[in-house]
Amino acid sequence: MGTWIKVGVAVLVMASTAWSPALAAKKHHRKPKPDRQGQIDRTTVRERQSGPKEPVPLPRQIQPWGAMPLSAEVEATLKPKDSFKECPECPEMVVVPAGSFMMGTPPNEVDRSKGEDPVHRVTIAKPFAVGRFAVSFDDWDACLADGGCGGVRGDDHGFGRGRMPAHGIRFNEVQNYLAWLSKKIGRTYRLPSESEREYFTRAGTTTPFWFGRTIGPQNANYYASIPYDNGPRGEDSKAPKPVDSYAPNPFGLYQVHGNVREWTQDCYNKRYNEDTPTDGSPWLEGDCSKRMVRSGAWDDQAQRLRSGARDEARDDTPAGKIGFRVVRSLSAIN
Repeated sequence: MGTWIKVGVAVLVMASTAWSPALAAKKHHRKPKPDRQGQIDRTTVRERQSGPKEPVPLPRQIQPWGAMPLSAEVEATLKPKDSFKECPECPEMVVVPAGSFMMGTPPNEVDRSKGEDPVHRVTIAKPFAVGRFAVSFDDWDACLADGGCGGVRGDDHGFGRGRMPAHGIRFNEVQNYLAWLSKKIGRTYRLPSESEREYFTRAGTTTPFWFGRTIGPQNANYYASIPYDNGPRGEDSKAPKPVDSYAPNPFGLYQVHGNVREWTQDCYNKRYNEDTPTDGSPWLEGDCSKRMVRSGAWDDQAQRLRSGARDEARDDTPAGKIGFRVVRSLSAIN
């Protein structure tokens, strides 16, 4: 259980119990002693090498949860992995740290495309907040019920609504949701740039997927009968799954690979060049009748789910299996 800490005026923060990996490692990784025959107990070694059994501390939830927009004072206290919700109908947001990464894919990555090069460094100077989940139909329908989103319902393809990812929504229709949410909260909610999308998908990793060099049906929702890079084979997905399915990545974000493709703000450019932004901002030059999409969908093969894989879609045509995830800048954090 955590402890309640007072932050500002009448605002509480739920803090998780601290745990020291260094102390735990010291406690659990003593050199095993041989038995009388000089043999080491290998079971004991494995148990000690597996590390401590304590649960990983949960992210901090900023309180009051879902009751009001964050004040500037509270926003300034946010740390990476903290989560907040600024109204009952608002998406849950998670703080992503500032950082730098190499965007794009190396020549030896399996099934890469030419549009994923050249590899270049992108630096995100300030933390920002990202939706823990893709926007669900519950989120979208709250906008409809409040008179927003232009009356557009999206297309659930008969799979149901609720916690299923909102999809079948054009890029221009997504802007209506963002405008509704921004007006409701008095803060700017937006789509991620393509570089932000790759940054929070990788979450500090450099492999094709945040969980490693290959992928299996236990990791994501996709067309799994065709293995990737000698990985496991599984059954093909026939439908999307709820947005909170599968394990989150190291930043605490769910389903950054597969389930539905996700819109970014960037205009279409066939490959990176000297005009590609390197500060995390959207690339608003090129063919802006198309927008870049990421992640891959439930019926896509694994290569389209990779962290560096790029795709595009027209912004004015039915979006099929494309959904979206929201981002919020954190202007109060220096």
